[in-house]
Amino acid sequence: MGKVMVAYSGGVDSVFLLRVSRAVLGDGATAVLAVSESLDRNELDEAMRTARTLGIPVEVIETREYDNPAYRRNDGDRCYHCKTELFTELRKLAHERGIPFVLDGSNADDIGDYRPGFRARNEQEVRSPLLEAGLDKATIRRLSRAMGLPTWDKPAAPCLSSRIPYGDEVTTEKLRQVEAAEKGLRELGFRVVRVRHHDRVARIEVPASELARLLDAALRPEVLAVVKKAGFTFVAVDLEGFRSGSLNEALDGARGTGLVRVETIRNLGGPT
Repeated sequence: MGKVMVAYSGGVDSVFLLRVSRAVLGDGATAVLAVSESLDRNELDEAMRTARTLGIPVEVIETREYDNPAYRRNDGDRCYHCKTELFTELRKLAHERGIPFVLDGSNADDIGDYRPGFRARNEQEVRSPLLEAGLDKATIRRLSRAMGLPTWDKPAAPCLSSRIPYGDEVTTEKLRQVEAAEKGLRELGFRVVRVRHHDRVARIEVPASELARLLDAALRPEVLAVVKKAGFTFVAVDLEGFRSGSLNEALDGARGTGLVRVETIRNLGGPT
């Protein structure tokens, strides 16, 4: 590819992709991190620390998907509007600098879920080397560990808007409530946690193995305190435990369809 711009987030996939891109292309690989209303500020700080640890410069830009009423409306295509904004801005920046390729960290596991952002990726002709190479998350984690990357076991951290049910408007207040509640729970030792925003109710998801600790009588007052301090009136626990993309379950026919798979394969560089 010669020169590439990597959409960097500080997560497992983008860190691995950036590290390999720099190893192959040197200064021909540029990292850009997009900041918007839906980014957890704690994730931003951690992403920048990781980049400094690796000795790789990262440029920060602002994206404004929140200004789009269709994004705030939060229908089933919210991620499409977000990724369209992100990839459009990266494409502009790459064009200005003579960089022919924009890359994202999508991997082989991503084709099995409902991901309207893939449509935006295809429209903007963004490449996904990890997906094209057939690397799944477990493999990326294993390779990251072998390479000494600090993110090899980092939990997934999707944008804060993913905590708001489809059909409920995305607002800055809701995003900051989720951010504060999850930060408080992580400080209580819950490394993998989601706080789903249901108006005045916070629905907490932790791995099934952590449910007993979350409900322990000694810790429960602290859990209630940090979540209510974030602005929620009621606190509920999801007894099914944590599962990525649980709010997608409300989308009839979205999960498991062939649409995402077809759109993904269409952009692969090799034979299908």
